[in-house]
Amino acid sequence: MVPGVSKESSPYASEEYLHQLLSKAVAANASDVHLKVGQPPGARVRGAMVYFRVDPIRPPDTEAAARLILKQDDVASVTEVDTSYSLPGFGRFRVNVYRQRGTLAVVMRAIPLKIPTFEELGTPPAVELLAEKDRGLVLVVGAAGNGKSSTLAAMIGHMNRTRPIHIITIEDPIEFLHQDEKASISQREVGIDTPGFGVALRAALRQDPDVIQVGEIRDEETMDIALKAAETGHLVLATLHTPDVGRTINRMLALFDRADPSELRDRIGDCLQGVVAQRLLPRKDGQGLVLASEVLVVTGTARETIRRPEGNPPIKEVLEKGVHPYGMHTFEMSLKMLLQQGLVEKDVARAAATF
Repeated sequence: MVPGVSKESSPYASEEYLHQLLSKAVAANASDVHLKVGQPPGARVRGAMVYFRVDPIRPPDTEAAARLILKQDDVASVTEVDTSYSLPGFGRFRVNVYRQRGTLAVVMRAIPLKIPTFEELGTPPAVELLAEKDRGLVLVVGAAGNGKSSTLAAMIGHMNRTRPIHIITIEDPIEFLHQDEKASISQREVGIDTPGFGVALRAALRQDPDVIQVGEIRDEETMDIALKAAETGHLVLATLHTPDVGRTINRMLALFDRADPSELRDRIGDCLQGVVAQRLLPRKDGQGLVLASEVLVVTGTARETIRRPEGNPPIKEVLEKGVHPYGMHTFEMSLKMLLQQGLVEKDVARAAATF
């Protein structure tokens, strides 16, 4: 703490002040709000960082904000923590409080109150078809900040409007809040409702689910239970931090240290229903971001390629030949379409294609 400055003297100790900053950021369509010592509060708007015209943030300010957001007085031991924060009337935020250069910093990702639709996100038609599967594993993949959570929320929202089923979500933290329509939705937050993804996923199998959403598959245990859930007749939706379809399958295989590769390929080939890889790119008109995607729908040919890659068409060829009637495509095909529609600049598409 800065000498002579108490926590009470920081404006960030005031919920009213923090909410004012957040509401202005939401009104400007900011995706994230940054609180870091040495600079004014920042917001990411249309992919670029902009800063509020207020005084630079001091160590007591981020400490005060952390106390308010985490709802705890002692933040001295905080190094990094994920949580969520609600702003009544405006939305929710996925929050990461972390330490840098010995001071606390906060990044808050804006989550709209409204559940997004496929049309609003610009997802390819195959995503809706994958959301209508009765069983198996569907993965939405991509780097952080590329809309994976929004696509999962749209898939759950579609099921909620159309199917009388039980859906369990396991999230860290809970992002979009779903209200029961045709479906019954149970949302569990890691750290509050359950100690971890693996524990919650194992327990979910005893909670009569039709669909299980796993916020992220991070390790062998979670992947193994997700495959078992898919094998026993459930639809499992999950994310992975992989950049494209081919490397997603490789990552699934790499998570298992001691499994027989041939048996594991059989398991994945049997369970996997589809992979949706996403990259959000700046629009040519400067009005936000547009989705580029790569989609695998697991057909008989795709299953054989996953099981026995030698002697079968490579995944890229499966994607290129699966446009009709399955809606598959590569990133290069998606980028070409965005260029033809005038939605992205050539250099943006070129950089995304060599990602």
